[in-house]
Amino acid sequence: MTNRRTFLTAAAGVAAFRADALARAAGAGRDLGGLADTLETARDEDYWGQIQRCFDTDRAVINLNNGGVSPASAEVMEALIRELRFSNASPVQNMWRVQEPRAESVRRDIAREFGCDPEEIAITRNASEAMETLIFGIDLKPGDEAIYTDQNYPRMQTSWQQRARRDGIIAKKLSFPIPMNSPDVLLDRIKEAITPRTRVIEIPQVTNYSGQVLPVREVIELGRERGIEVFVDGAHAFAHVPFQRDDLDCDYFGTSLHKWMMAPIGTGFLYVRKSKIKSIWPLMGADPPLDEDIRKYEQIGTHPAANHNAISVAVAFHRAIGPERKAARLLYLRERWAAPLLDADPRVKLWTPRDPGWGWGIGLLHIEGLEPGKLFGHLWDKHRIVVSPTSHDQFSGIRISPSIYTTVEEIDVFVDAMKNALANGV
Repeated sequence: MTNRRTFLTAAAGVAAFRADALARAAGAGRDLGGLADTLETARDEDYWGQIQRCFDTDRAVINLNNGGVSPASAEVMEALIRELRFSNASPVQNMWRVQEPRAESVRRDIAREFGCDPEEIAITRNASEAMETLIFGIDLKPGDEAIYTDQNYPRMQTSWQQRARRDGIIAKKLSFPIPMNSPDVLLDRIKEAITPRTRVIEIPQVTNYSGQVLPVREVIELGRERGIEVFVDGAHAFAHVPFQRDDLDCDYFGTSLHKWMMAPIGTGFLYVRKSKIKSIWPLMGADPPLDEDIRKYEQIGTHPAANHNAISVAVAFHRAIGPERKAARLLYLRERWAAPLLDADPRVKLWTPRDPGWGWGIGLLHIEGLEPGKLFGHLWDKHRIVVSPTSHDQFSGIRISPSIYTTVEEIDVFVDAMKNALANGV
């Protein structure tokens, strides 16, 4: 994998149904020849046109909310449907005895992509399940303190608040300004909040509100120096920002796979460093022999095996494109809409840093005088463009998150629609 520092430095300069999606993605990569390892690939529409044809998407709708959930490629969907049909033919035999054991190969594929031991990966249904396993699974006594931020995913904030009500812990919520381009901004806030009773810090790697990248490795180092556990919510980072486990040096990480990995809806994973597994309880009861086994976090009762088995096809598709190539494309698409709109009118504000070290494919756009909910409705009613209206005590706007199947023509339609809204209102 390309060195992340080298990639970030270089990236700063980056201003119909197909059932053979995986083969096409790999073949398109080979066809690039000398372009394959350069950021010029981000602008190569012949290449990305082949990738776009790997998806069976509704082109009557321009979906710019892939940060919520993304469609899977045609080949992933074929694998999912094939697995569902096989399971349904004889569930007791096929699902429990044939498909469930294949989860071990899925575990291996995820671990390879994340850069860890397969025995440290639990397959979950989403990032919320992964993070709530950590939040409710860590032993805390009344008076112990947990630090989180007001830009953590709302479900995680609710989970900490529930622990406070139920167990008498102190859940300390801190805030920080965005856009943020220095790790010290957040680190100083965390240092101020730490006391001798602080036991855990939970932060997102990339915030769901604005796409702000947070200094996760620095927070982990800060916590480790003080004996404080750090939980990383990677729902918007994995398969979006190019990194692996050792780039963060984390002990705990949770993510969804139906966002940027483009796996079937209802898939994710939880990483727990092997030495930490025994200390984190599962959400649901597991037999004592599993105390030090990552599989204790998968004891959730009967559930479809098809969803998690199709993850491996999504991982293969992701690898065929290449993490750095994909990240560069997402950054390029963000700049294709952000740059012209920022230049168009002084009322336009981007809450997301444009420096690729601090912001990637997600952008939170604010238009002075235009209420985000009304703008969201206008874009849908008039142009069939889907965005995400986003409100926070510190900021508001519409969140824009294209994906690799998004065409530049769709981005340009969005830009034209926004310029029309700027000129004529909504």
